[in-house]
Amino acid sequence: MSDIDVLKKEKHDLIEKMLVMQKQFIEYEHQQGISGKDYWAPKEGLLVDYRQQYMDMANRVVDIAHEIVGSARN
Repeated sequence: MSDIDVLKKEKHDLIEKMLVMQKQFIEYEHQQGISGKDYWAPKEGLLVDYRQQYMDMANRVVDIAHEIVGSARN
């Protein structure tokens, strides 16, 4: 497996995890509702690390995409 194939697999796996997280978020929101305070400053539950984890994965996906095509993120 080439380096590009490894990067593509990592990107695919991250996107799959992000989709699962989105589905969990939507289910949580429909069941319990989410206030601004719950979203921005959660103390417990699904949202405690949700935003940071999702953002880290999304940034990694962008970095991988740039690496695959040989461009730079500005």
